[in-house]
Amino acid sequence: MKSKSYLISIVSVAVLGGLLFGYDTAVISGAEKGLQAFFLGASDFQYSDMMHGFTCSSALIGCIIGSALSGMLAGRWGRKRSLILAGGLFFLSAIGSMRPETIGFDYGVPTMGLLVMFNIYRIIGGIGVGLASAICPMYIGEVSPSKIRGMMVSWNQFAIIFGQLVVYFVNFLILGQHTNPVIESIGQGMNRVAPGSDLWTIQTGWRYMFGSEAVPAALFTILICLVPETPRHLVAIGKDNEALRVLTRINGPEEAQVILADIKDTIIVRRERLFAYGYLCVFIGVMLSVFQQVVGINAVLYYAPRIFGDMGMTNPMVNTVVMGVVNILFTLVAIFTVEKIGRKPLLITGSLGMAIGAIGVALTFGNSALSLVTMVSIMLYSACFMFSWGPICWVLIAEIFPNTIRSTAVAIAVAFQWVFNFIVSSTFVPMFNMHITPGDNFGHWFTYGLYGLLCVVAAIFVWRLVPETKGKSLEDMTRMWGRRKNEEKE
Repeated sequence: MKSKSYLISIVSVAVLGGLLFGYDTAVISGAEKGLQAFFLGASDFQYSDMMHGFTCSSALIGCIIGSALSGMLAGRWGRKRSLILAGGLFFLSAIGSMRPETIGFDYGVPTMGLLVMFNIYRIIGGIGVGLASAICPMYIGEVSPSKIRGMMVSWNQFAIIFGQLVVYFVNFLILGQHTNPVIESIGQGMNRVAPGSDLWTIQTGWRYMFGSEAVPAALFTILICLVPETPRHLVAIGKDNEALRVLTRINGPEEAQVILADIKDTIIVRRERLFAYGYLCVFIGVMLSVFQQVVGINAVLYYAPRIFGDMGMTNPMVNTVVMGVVNILFTLVAIFTVEKIGRKPLLITGSLGMAIGAIGVALTFGNSALSLVTMVSIMLYSACFMFSWGPICWVLIAEIFPNTIRSTAVAIAVAFQWVFNFIVSSTFVPMFNMHITPGDNFGHWFTYGLYGLLCVVAAIFVWRLVPETKGKSLEDMTRMWGRRKNEEKE
């Protein structure tokens, strides 16, 4: 019998991977000042801005590794077992980042060796994020019926943003009556902790923030053991009967037989080389990932408290939580319109809205008389991303590739996403702080002006090259790319 509740239950478990994705990437926003102050107390080395920038971004190195490995693991181990591995890595990273002294270091004594160990734990968590970011939408896309697939995959983005909101709120609660330390520049990329800074935040607060991830990580790892493997992977490894059982519970017996036959028609042929359907297919998937990052959103998400602080806001953590709520609401817009409006209209509209928001920030940032306009522009920029590139990019990556190359192509596309995430995140602060003359706002308008221009380019790319996938089955996409390849030969 067809069971909607069964589909919702297994998708909900996979969506937890998206929540951990968001949680792990955003936890640094609340913890980074306490972490910086802790390592500024080291006696065997000087903790520079460059070192801190790397430490804040080190998880992204793991994300690149995890996403690059995701295709091989998803193809050989299956989607389910790969997600179990991701959950275990999340848990290990949370515990290790909370107490990096566990192996061979004195508790509370900052050293170069301890900094290296902390970054290793963050990279381990990043590998988990990289796996989850590629395989969770792949899993959801492969178990969901085509009529609601876009909506179901969009819930993964909702979970990512919800995970970020949760960790913003958790960090806020952990901080409580304590305050983040004040970091004073002493020139040449070096800093010191201002006298009177809260010692609890420096020694303990950041540990609780990283450690809080262990709870959802453990829950995800346990629950993912209870869901089935995807029907498409089961067919690929010759387990047609198991695939039929899963399809029957999701779609009903009659439709399950039709879907199974359709899967076998497109998957039993062979595991094809990456460009078997032409270069354009892979190029579009990769560029969707690249544009999702170069529009600059993660520079805002990762550095939100600092940005709001620079805007003169009295409580940057509260502003960050408010932005998280706005992001949640606009992600819901995508979830409930993606199957009605389609993928392309949402992407184009969101790109143009982001461009307006980014240019608004560029023109007003640093002007105290226009601080309200700056805040509204930041919110517009973020909100437009949340109903467009945030969820829709993941939807398209999960469904645009043919069955026989999906795991490899998704892995490559998501790896590019994390590479450009790292580039954007690591270049934001130096670009933002650029000056032509002392005290000018050149870096502010240049950075957001560049993001605004790239948003316009992204809109043109979608309009000209990206195919609409609304209402099409995964097998329909396989046939579509096959026809295009044959047309190119003729």
